[in-house]
Amino acid sequence: MASGGPYDAFLLVSFGGPEGPDDVLPFLENVTRGRGVPPERLAEVAEHYRHFGGVSPINEQCRALLGALKLDLPMYWGNRNWHPYLADTLAKMRDDGVRRAIAFVTSPFGSYSSCRQYLDDIAQARARVDGAPEVDKLRHYHDHPGYIEPHARAVHAALETLPDRAPQRTHLVFTAHSIPSTMDATSGPDGYRYTAQLRETASLVAAAAAPELPWELVWQSRSGPPQVPWLEPDVNDHLEALAAAGAGQVVVSPVGFISDHLEVLWDLDAEAAQTAARLGLGFARAATPGADPQFVTMISELVAERISGTPKRHLGTVPTWDACPLDCCPTPTRNQARAG
Repeated sequence: MASGGPYDAFLLVSFGGPEGPDDVLPFLENVTRGRGVPPERLAEVAEHYRHFGGVSPINEQCRALLGALKLDLPMYWGNRNWHPYLADTLAKMRDDGVRRAIAFVTSPFGSYSSCRQYLDDIAQARARVDGAPEVDKLRHYHDHPGYIEPHARAVHAALETLPDRAPQRTHLVFTAHSIPSTMDATSGPDGYRYTAQLRETASLVAAAAAPELPWELVWQSRSGPPQVPWLEPDVNDHLEALAAAGAGQVVVSPVGFISDHLEVLWDLDAEAAQTAARLGLGFARAATPGADPQFVTMISELVAERISGTPKRHLGTVPTWDACPLDCCPTPTRNQARAG
């Protein structure tokens, strides 16, 4: 996608999620279409959604984010997998006279599923809408102060809820959505991969929140056939290892997520919390940024960077860029796609 201006609209692009029990299976079928995911796996994941009334929190979180944003541009919202669909939003934008929009995607990181697939979604949606506006995606923001500092404050607040903060007994556990290992290996120029960005995010949050404590980056929400290698260790396996090594309590911080997606609520607040309880580990889960004012301000700053060329704010050394090369983060093979 090109970079530059001028822009006459802002577009929030997100994953989408069901907003009632009847939406759950159609939504999951959208997410997994063409990936060969067996029906029993869909039924299992559907139960996770039904545990929360069939409602994913992500759509309401997008509404809250849009409500908090103050931009000198009309604002729109389109999803990859559920209403409001991107193509429908682009059609409305066209009808409103929008010719070129700047897009913020609700994933800070690079990889096929967290970046390139969104670019593909935007391109496919534009192809379905005659006269659709051009859309440019904003850069990754894994080390922006507006992302790091809300996570760090949340970690500090979670630590305050634990009864014992002895450094030799307390660990920080940072989590992100696992992806197939081969997807990570092709997720950017060598050294600038998904894992590199996430390790930098975790390191920056740990340094800001509790530099005296040991920390680890682990993974969650793995799915797909067992023969396909994904990033490891899983958070539950890591909690087992920490307990065996004598840890007493953990703060789990989902630094791979901007808000409390269903994966956070189920995989951490339910499953990981149950694992910790079984192991006798004290457990606190740090909040995600959501509509934190500093995070909201970050989005405005990213827009200003692109429109007026204000300097990039960043805390790390893993670079970011405004336009991805066409061969960056290629479409995964069928086995990788089945694992998604």
